[in-house]
Amino acid sequence: MKIDSLISYIIILVLIVASIGVIYIIINPSPSERFTEFYLLGSDGKAGNYPTNLTLNENGTVIIGIVNREGTPTNYQLLIKLNNNTIKQEPIKLQDKEKKEINLTFNVNQTGNNQKLEFYLFKLPDNQNPYRFLELIINVN
Repeated sequence: MKIDSLISYIIILVLIVASIGVIYIIINPSPSERFTEFYLLGSDGKAGNYPTNLTLNENGTVIIGIVNREGTPTNYQLLIKLNNNTIKQEPIKLQDKEKKEINLTFNVNQTGNNQKLEFYLFKLPDNQNPYRFLELIINVN
């Protein structure tokens, strides 16, 4: 009879410890991955139809998307360069899970292939090392 009682107590103790473990996991879930989405869409709002082949002085349009999934309000700096010349610089503050889409219309005033439209996203306070980077190669006739 003593062995049966001992086994019962051990089983009850294991159940109590397991229940405490489950409660702890429910109350303190592991943190999810934290990141920022940074993407380009064509003028039609889809991932495609990018203005990569233009004629001289023809406007191109893209949509720049930023979604904060950092788990906290975050400050960013968006820097856009065309052929190494800054064409736009904008501070952006997003709440957690907030999304911002920015329409950018640009004009390339020189002909040539493989011209670079570069998009840098800095996560402040670090404004020296880009947090995210995108690039669009443009050919102009």
